[in-house]
Amino acid sequence: MLVTMKELLDKASAGNYAVAAPNVSNELNARACIEAAEDMKAPLILDVAYMAAVDIQFLGEQLRRLAEQSSVEIAINLDHGASLEQVMAAIRAGFTSVMIDRSACPDEENIRDVSEIVRIAHAVGVSVEAELGHVGDAMHYEEDRDAALTDPQFAMEYIKKTGVDCLAVAVGTAHGAYPKGFVPYLDFDRLAEIKKATNHFPLVLHGSSGTAHEDLRKACSMGINKVNINTDLCVASQKVALEAAQPDKPSFLLLHAIQDGIRDELKKMIEIYGSQGKCEPDPTKGLPRTRIRRAE
Repeated sequence: MLVTMKELLDKASAGNYAVAAPNVSNELNARACIEAAEDMKAPLILDVAYMAAVDIQFLGEQLRRLAEQSSVEIAINLDHGASLEQVMAAIRAGFTSVMIDRSACPDEENIRDVSEIVRIAHAVGVSVEAELGHVGDAMHYEEDRDAALTDPQFAMEYIKKTGVDCLAVAVGTAHGAYPKGFVPYLDFDRLAEIKKATNHFPLVLHGSSGTAHEDLRKACSMGINKVNINTDLCVASQKVALEAAQPDKPSFLLLHAIQDGIRDELKKMIEIYGSQGKCEPDPTKGLPRTRIRRAE
């Protein structure tokens, strides 16, 4: 069932859980993620990075068709849109939400640019995500972590001035893979202040990969309502793929192994986010499943 991100996140904020938002770039990993959501009876947001889509119009059409076939509620979101042109391309491709990222800009410029995107997107029923504060790079965590954490007192003013539907916040995570053995630490007091200051507005966590599962569970119970995930899914699928890449087995099984790795890892994370069972599946719908799976 194809829905807007606002519909999903308003429910998640009221119900105190988070919706999984895996990054996808093709039909196969999108199918794996939707299978996970259907198995867990959970809503889902398919995040698409503009630069990861070879043809965003074609991919958008594929994702819409998959979402419409699915028995659970699914939104399609542009992740980290960098320009009006990218946002408009996503809207034309049928995305139900867009993120415009101006988090590295001065506050006035951030508000001005986001407000314009909100005006355009809302006119055609598309939800908008933006970021206040700035989530940095995992490989430079010690330098980036405290550089631009979200200001709780400014958050509500930002929401009112821009009109966004959800807000990505910087509370101690970072994008990408951390140095081996390193685990990020979250500012839970700051998260609680933001949620209270914004009157329980839907909040988004970027850069979740590599964060301790108990910390993610706690963050979702404290007000995070959308969790972006990519690196952890890539690592999980790579592990399964390496195990399946045997010279005496058909090569097409490797693709199924990658899907298995993504699906199984995402199912674990959906439970951690608290969204398991939060969707009432439509019994008349359901994504067709691949019949040939990985050989044991």
